Order: sequence, then structure tokens, then C-alpha cells
Amino acid sequence: DKVLCVHGGLSPELTSLDQIQNISRPTDVPDTGLLCDIIWSDPGEGVDGWGYNDRGVSFTYGEDVVKQFLRKHELDLIVRAHQVVEDGYEFFAGRELVTVFSAPNYCGEFDNAAAMMSVDETLMCSFQILKPADGRKTRFDNSGSNSRNRASTPDRSHNPQDRY
Repeated sequence: DKVLCVHGGLSPELTSLDQIQNISRPTDVPDTGLLCDIIWSDPGEGVDGWGYNDRGVSFTYGEDVVKQFLRKHELDLIVRAHQVVEDGYEFFAGRELVTVFSAPNYCGEFDNAAAMMSVDETLMCSFQILKPADGRKTRFDNSGSNSRNRASTPDRSHNPQDRY
């Protein structure tokens, strides 16, 4: 087990990978706690430890959290997905975490590319990029405190996946 794949990211409550396996399924996602965090947390540029998340749910986490987590659990890479990134993928924490976003022109409001990632037996990552369609208007909001040169997923009130 060298790569951990999650939708969002890490949780301050995640002390053992067995906790993920022990989550009852199917389940509703709570507003706080381990399941909420691995679905909604985000890496944060310039964040040390755990920080406030502009989404209003879960946390942001810094490079230090990623590095400590990987060492503790003898992992090499964290792969996550739920945040719009302009080029389809984006590394964080010295290439020890990667966000892969697979929806080009997200919600028809962004001109982001999409990516698919392959990992070979030496953990070399390669990406296939699907360029955005022309004629879309960029609406990346880089004004947030943890969004330096990064696009963010629209807040939850505008996320079509939250309609359930």
C-alpha cells in the first residue's frame, strides 16, 4: 500500500487506515468528523497544520500534515479529486499529494482541463489531459486565503452534487 486515494483529503481524526475500511456503507455524510473530512478537506498553500476551510465545512491542511501522514503510514502519495484545478491536475507538498480533476469546463462555468492519472509499478505518475472546450468563460476565484494561483470548487450552495 503506497498510494492513498480519497475524494477530499485528510482528517485530524484519521490515525489508522483501518478507520476508513471500518466506515459503514452505505451511509450519510455527517457535517463533521472523519468521513466528512476525507470527502471535503482541502490542501492549503501556506497553511501550517490544520486550518479553516473557506467551504465552511471540514478543514484545510498544510504540507506538514501531508508529510507527517505519509511517513506515519508508510505511504508515498495521496491522490484526491474534488477541487477544480486549471490544468486537470496539480501537485502539492513536494509532489506527495496530487489533485486530479476529471470534469473539463466544470458546470459550464470554468475553462479548466480534465485529467486522468496512471501510476506505474515504480510509482511514476503520468497524466492524460482533456483540454477545455473553447468559448467558456474562466471563473476561477483566486481571492481566498488558501487559493494562491489555484482554482477552487464552487462553494457547496452552488455544487450540483449537493442537491440530494
